[in-house]
Amino acid sequence: MKNGILVGGNWIIDQVKVVDAFPEEEKLVNILTEYSSNGGSAYNILKGLVKLKADFPLYGLGLVGDDERGASVIQECQDMGIDATQIRKLMNGATSYTDVMTVKSTGKRTFFHQRGANAHLDMVHFDFSASAAKIFHLGYLLLLDKLDFIEPDGETRAAKVLKDAKQNGLITSADIVSEKSDRFKDVIPSSLKYIDYLFVNEFEAGMIAGISTVAEDGRLLTDKCYQAASAILKMGVNKWVILHFPSGTIAVDHLGNTLFQPSIDLPGHKIEGSVGAGDAFAAGVLLGIHNNWQMKACLELGVCAAASSLFAATSSDGIIPAEECLLLPEVYGFRAQLH
Repeated sequence: MKNGILVGGNWIIDQVKVVDAFPEEEKLVNILTEYSSNGGSAYNILKGLVKLKADFPLYGLGLVGDDERGASVIQECQDMGIDATQIRKLMNGATSYTDVMTVKSTGKRTFFHQRGANAHLDMVHFDFSASAAKIFHLGYLLLLDKLDFIEPDGETRAAKVLKDAKQNGLITSADIVSEKSDRFKDVIPSSLKYIDYLFVNEFEAGMIAGISTVAEDGRLLTDKCYQAASAILKMGVNKWVILHFPSGTIAVDHLGNTLFQPSIDLPGHKIEGSVGAGDAFAAGVLLGIHNNWQMKACLELGVCAAASSLFAATSSDGIIPAEECLLLPEVYGFRAQLH
């Protein structure tokens, strides 16, 4: 019987520098504090599942560089009890990293990304034939150069990887990066029919479906979010499209079920940073899916895990065990329902 979650995709080191202002070109600003932490879908979700105290095996898959950063990624996974057998070192390659410049007074972040070893992750690195895992999650689509490549038959290599996972009996899920480009409609659709659970935010959903989910004044258009999720479902997703945004999440399936779960109403002084909240949400939902919970309960754990991630400035260090996460609504309550 299959058991556990295998997460493949982006392994990134976030090098965060808190600065007193963002400089104009050729100007100097001061670095107030700096720290290094995990980043990327695979790294964040697996660490999130460890922090949530998932009661099943965890497996990592991907590429890191043959460097100090890569060694630290593999070592931390081993220390946390994550099976790192399929995290391979790319000889003469650099581990992917992001320099994150955070302005202390505003919290605004600017990213300088080195795609590194992640850009070389390809179909040859995935072998599901001997996998004992129940679920395979892939992230992020649009940030994995080789896997985003469109083959002559119109399918991306990511689509072929997800198809292979399904043929080997794994439940599949995937996440997308919020890239500002017009590649969504070219790269994403061919994968959808091989995805059981798709995680998207309001921007990504709008780009895939061609539906504006945010008004010109920045307001979330909830009805358009439902339309976008339903449109993506019709494009091929097998079970659920899960669309998340700061104030909550919605989920739709083929049976006509539509769910809305508001997020935790955390006071501002409790929020240290929002980087990694989407991955923490996905970790919570995937834990529930793995353990055969109803989707409503999965979404609730997802928003609670995301809220706990806000307790720290890094992606995963604020996350608390699932049982404790589920007590957060009693302390802070949920945000008001959207209509």
